[in-house]
Amino acid sequence: MSTISVPADVPPVSDDVEQLRKAFEGWGTNECLIIEILAHRNAQQRKLIRQTYVQTYNEDLLKALDKELTRDFERIVLLWTYDPAERDAFLANELVKKGAKSHRVIVEIACTRSSNDLLLARKEYHARFQKSLEEDVASHTTGDFRKLLWPLVTSYRYEGEEVNMTLAKSEAKLLHDKITEKCYNDDDFIRILATRSKAQINATLNHYKNEFGQDINKDLKADPNDEFLKILRATIKSLTDPAKYFEKVLRLAINKQGTDEDALTRVVTTRAEFDMKMIKDEFKKRSSVSLNEAIAKDTRGDYEDMLLALAGSNDA
Repeated sequence: MSTISVPADVPPVSDDVEQLRKAFEGWGTNECLIIEILAHRNAQQRKLIRQTYVQTYNEDLLKALDKELTRDFERIVLLWTYDPAERDAFLANELVKKGAKSHRVIVEIACTRSSNDLLLARKEYHARFQKSLEEDVASHTTGDFRKLLWPLVTSYRYEGEEVNMTLAKSEAKLLHDKITEKCYNDDDFIRILATRSKAQINATLNHYKNEFGQDINKDLKADPNDEFLKILRATIKSLTDPAKYFEKVLRLAINKQGTDEDALTRVVTTRAEFDMKMIKDEFKKRSSVSLNEAIAKDTRGDYEDMLLALAGSNDA
């Protein structure tokens, strides 16, 4: 469900590489040409462009972009040009040391990617930073946060659609009992969230709602200011309805005083090739404007152009 527009006749990769080189030459950088090429190539094509660029000019394309671009436009172009696993590894490393504010993004990477994509990100993290993601999560978190985040990043969930309804019923009751007792950090509570397949978790939480009368996340709002409960709710939303989760991240990034460019850039670059159309549909439902209109109102210049190119031109 990609929103990026890839031309029907993509030029030879050598042409793209030559055009990018031209964009860097002369008195000023040709940002429009960079957007025209990179924002309209899929992950495989971008990877090939990077490989060909280094073979042709003996220079890493990412380093060339880093030299030529600045600020929010530089960040979005660099994040987009990474392979998805590289991007996740980079974001996780950047955020893991930032304390409580970053916990939600670690949850996001752990819970909205497929098991294989998370494994690839962990491998990339290991190769790039000479240590493991799980090692960094363990050393930069404490208490209940470590107890939840570490198993989430080390998880390799079953990806199939089969569910065990007997298990769903018993685990729904267990979750409800622990919430009633305010045992939010209970080992079994966390084990269910960290190890069950997404299909099984959905079945469990559907039964929870049917049996106990309301959505589990409403029951987890007992103390709206409790940071651990916020992370638990983000975990559940990421696992069960990523489009709604990301819609809320975007809405908060755009609708508060001063745009949160980091969150806006992160969501658009990581979801443009996955579920951006669904996220845009959710955004339109929740807001009086489309995501494209909100981006155009809140951002400017080359950064705005790149965001809109990746979000897709339809007005959903």
